[in-house]
Amino acid sequence: MNRTIKAFNVSELYSNEEIYQALAVGNAGGVRVNTDSSSVVNRIAVFTSIPTPRQLAENPYHDRLEADVLTYTGAGRAGDQSVSGVNARLAQQQDRPFPIFGFMQIGSRRDRSIGTRRWRFIGLLQYLRCYPEHQVDAAGKLRTVWLFELRVHADPVVVPLKLAPQLMRELYRKHLNEVSAEESELTSSATFVDERSKPDLAVLEPIRRQLLGYDPRHFEHVIHDLLRQSGFDHVEVTKYSQDGGIDINARPGPRTWPLRHLLVQLQAKRWLHTVGRKEVAELRGSLQPHAAGCIVTTSHFSRAALLESVEPGKVPIAAIDGHELAAIVHSLSLVLP
Repeated sequence: MNRTIKAFNVSELYSNEEIYQALAVGNAGGVRVNTDSSSVVNRIAVFTSIPTPRQLAENPYHDRLEADVLTYTGAGRAGDQSVSGVNARLAQQQDRPFPIFGFMQIGSRRDRSIGTRRWRFIGLLQYLRCYPEHQVDAAGKLRTVWLFELRVHADPVVVPLKLAPQLMRELYRKHLNEVSAEESELTSSATFVDERSKPDLAVLEPIRRQLLGYDPRHFEHVIHDLLRQSGFDHVEVTKYSQDGGIDINARPGPRTWPLRHLLVQLQAKRWLHTVGRKEVAELRGSLQPHAAGCIVTTSHFSRAALLESVEPGKVPIAAIDGHELAAIVHSLSLVLP
């Protein structure tokens, strides 16, 4: 029996019918919008799922919840996407912070043991940024998609429907710095260093796709092998702690003998979502005295992150994004496992 829903509780399970009736949205689709008579958005419901290892291997671009950021691929499974229709509605939250409700599927409809309540409420979602990205589809062809990054707010735990607009406005005011222009804008780390650099996506994106399919620990060991092949010595993957600290320690090898005593400390982020200024600053704070720092990611850097990485008067942090990483793998002819 369906309940009358007056509030959504974080981590509680709901049926599809309970959700669309409570929010007055459609009964199908990943992004469902409620508008007023003037087509102004009142609220949005976003539906996603956590990929299984098999799904991730088949589609490394699958929607992901990494820490408290949901990276959501826009609607449209074939061909190039555009920011139109329901995709455009998500980005409108930055102009008028209406509530976006996030739901995560815990099992498929074929699993009858779960019952009808298979959607877990994960919290209110705050729009951070959207950007176009080239991805390789199942046929091996490049297509343009739009990725949306949404901050998941699990607090407040209880979201009364009548208070949701007010709660969303308060969250926006509290986290206003997260939607600043510099944090919203993405810049290739290679382009930031050399404006002439243009990645050959037809060559590099299949490599990045494979890297995205690894689990985080496997990815760290791939970076370990890449450092060894690049001429580094004493390369060590640190104990896995998931604490966001140092993942790999390395020292330059004989080919860079003037720097042979330099300690290089790396953080490996097998992420789909953007690395921001906060992550760069936190890595700098984790470095040993006189060590050099580097963040390697399969995703992207915000402009604020890259500006922070070269901030005058601070220890510089090397920033290697997904396409630059793929270019390094390609140049060294590293055979990925």
